[in-house]
Amino acid sequence: MYLRNGPIGLVFHTLFILFILAPLVMVCAVAFTGDGFISLPSNGLSLRWFKAILNNPRFIDAFIFSLGLGFLSASFAIVLAIPSALAIARFRFPGREALMAFFLSPLMIPHIVLGLAFLKFFTTIGVAGTYFGLVIAHIIVVIPYALRLVLSSATGLDPSLERAALSLGASPWITFRRIVLPLIMPGVVSGWVIAFITSFDELTMSIFIASPSTTTLPVRIFLHIEDTIDPLVTAVSAALIYMTIIAIFILDRLVGLEKLFVGKGRA
Repeated sequence: MYLRNGPIGLVFHTLFILFILAPLVMVCAVAFTGDGFISLPSNGLSLRWFKAILNNPRFIDAFIFSLGLGFLSASFAIVLAIPSALAIARFRFPGREALMAFFLSPLMIPHIVLGLAFLKFFTTIGVAGTYFGLVIAHIIVVIPYALRLVLSSATGLDPSLERAALSLGASPWITFRRIVLPLIMPGVVSGWVIAFITSFDELTMSIFIASPSTTTLPVRIFLHIEDTIDPLVTAVSAALIYMTIIAIFILDRLVGLEKLFVGKGRA
């Protein structure tokens, strides 16, 4: 208890938080440099590189593309994860563990191996470098995160609530929409968010299957770093950090993060 709550624990947690936040703070600080190269400290504060983002449509197009790709990938992953999680949580059947391992297998395979495998497979069937192929690959990569979080909510679901609704005349669809879905909603929302973030941030696999017309933001940043060392990428990263903070603040004010991720009855 002393180690957890005493001065040693306080110092440890403070250092740990500083260790986690230090890279983000450094990136945000370097983004305001007026120099033509990455340096800290800089000769003065400037919005030069934030203005450069607006003058570089490739980054803006890649950002919009990544948003749409992440939204589609996370949404399809959740649609697949919900029935899979309910089946795994409710029933005991032959091959259940094998099915679970199959869904989680993308977590066990290095993304560079997945990228090479997708490149070979998509080239064979003629969808290499297409938006369709990129969406399919991202769905496969993010579905383990969605499944695990939905499964955590579905495991504690009381089946008697569904039986009561069915006995009172509710159809299976009404029972799912009004009973099951609200109870597993924290897992669905958190699973969708984690899947979206994973898809948006995916780089290693996307490099192999992306094309000039399907370039995501991480791939665009990587390609830019290969060509130059200017602070434009730090400005892009800082802008993403600021937008994320603003989005979380707005979401908390409009809906409430505890209600969204924990649930009405668990806050």
